[in-house]
Amino acid sequence: MSLAVPDIVAATESALYPPIKRFLEAHGFSVKGEIGGCDIVAVRDGEPPLLVVTELKLTFTLELVLQGIDRAACCDEVWLAVRASKGRGRESDARVKKLCRMLGFGLLLVSPTGRVDALVEPVAWKPRANAKRRAGLIREHGRRIGDPTLGGSSTRAPRMTAYRQQALVCAEALRPGPAKPKDLRAQAPDAAQILRSNYYGWFERVARGVYQLTDAGRAALAP
Repeated sequence: MSLAVPDIVAATESALYPPIKRFLEAHGFSVKGEIGGCDIVAVRDGEPPLLVVTELKLTFTLELVLQGIDRAACCDEVWLAVRASKGRGRESDARVKKLCRMLGFGLLLVSPTGRVDALVEPVAWKPRANAKRRAGLIREHGRRIGDPTLGGSSTRAPRMTAYRQQALVCAEALRPGPAKPKDLRAQAPDAAQILRSNYYGWFERVARGVYQLTDAGRAALAP
């Protein structure tokens, strides 16, 4: 849906009201502003009547989303309306649209000239299950020893994954000297694959089926 109107929309939330009001009226709603703490309340006749609440912000913000969540229990549809950014604004981010779909909210974009476009329709949405990712999360959770990494830690720091934990076990076992993967299997079940792939550059093969630490491996064990 879209509706073009001739107004030049100023950079204030209240300036978004006239074009949004006309947009909703064009779709059969009776529209009024500032009712019960809601920026816009629109009602379309029916049995029962369709009640729509629209919240206005100049940009897409967390506060706008929280307002929508607060209003969702008292109406049939929630629309979030923002002014179009001069450049590439947050409203053009695919994640913003996905968030609105997940919440079942509509998203309206008001251009500086007053054109109103519906970027997202307020339709209940259920994300497609990602069985592979789910299984991966459960597998990593089960294989990780203890809880070695604080949630929210910087992405620049190496993550202590189950793979890295086993790689460190292999490195520690090779500290005294070369060994075969089968000698490490009791401590690290994936030792053979870890030594062959050498993801971190910690190991090198010195003979058929025999590995030793590299300088990088010794550095990784340093306190």
